[in-house]
Amino acid sequence: MSVRVEKITEQLVLGEGPHWDDRQQALFFVDILNCSIHKYHLATKQHTKTKLDGRVGFIVPVEGTTDQFLVGLERTFAIVQWDGGEGSPATVVRELGTVDADVVPPTRINDGKADPRGRVFAGTMGHEEPLGNIRPASGSLYRLDAGGVTKLCGDIGISNGLAWDLQRKAFYYTDTFEFNIRRYDYDVDTGEISNPKHIFDFKKNNIDAYPDGSTIDTDGNLWIALFKGDAIIQIDPTTGKLLQRVSIPAHQVTSVTFGGPNFDIMFVTSASMKLWDGEEQKPPRGCTFMVTGLGVKGLPNNNFKLP
Repeated sequence: MSVRVEKITEQLVLGEGPHWDDRQQALFFVDILNCSIHKYHLATKQHTKTKLDGRVGFIVPVEGTTDQFLVGLERTFAIVQWDGGEGSPATVVRELGTVDADVVPPTRINDGKADPRGRVFAGTMGHEEPLGNIRPASGSLYRLDAGGVTKLCGDIGISNGLAWDLQRKAFYYTDTFEFNIRRYDYDVDTGEISNPKHIFDFKKNNIDAYPDGSTIDTDGNLWIALFKGDAIIQIDPTTGKLLQRVSIPAHQVTSVTFGGPNFDIMFVTSASMKLWDGEEQKPPRGCTFMVTGLGVKGLPNNNFKLP
């Protein structure tokens, strides 16, 4: 079966944070700069969205619900209620914590996922003004669980690329400005991470792009979105080898996740921002895509377990 890339939504400004909800057979994702959350139902091909009051860095369903979600709203972790209808209101029903309150100029939450126990790991990125000019080393990585919000590491440029491998007791993480992928030892019982090391150097592998969002397949290989790279790549995190590269008809590819009834569909988000280089991003750049025929499967996305 050959690889096929299909556009499934119209152009977004900064599509990000795809999360496949197998209960609803739907993809949830965000448009950060358009301050909106989105739903795409696979069977009906229906795409709905609604606005929030602020930039939203990620969306993760709350375990046991179909209409509540944890989002990163500017610098706050918040529970919002949304019925998934087009334009229907999304209401903040609870705030669970604010991060980087003392950082000036202000950061914002960028990318977040739930780990295998339902904790959420999410990080922040440096202030950007103008668009694309990001303050370095001013973000951090956090964990949200029953104990509240815990800072795991600092000096982050752009927090991205979260994935877990229980068999290898590994947590994978990306600071985009490092042009590298980190591996941490991961304790599933406590959520603690330790012993960071770099496992895949973009420059040594001649990849002229920024590492963005990532996911993991059932073989333990990582899939990474290439911002300003027009592609996604698959790497072996144990050997550091590049396994394959799949072209995407978008320059600013932002994130990836597996989904579909058999978890063999790759969903890919992208952006259409006019950055410092001034290059105009015309459709299908900025659209969300569905990739089939990769010959691999992913793991179910985890939901947030509300403390």
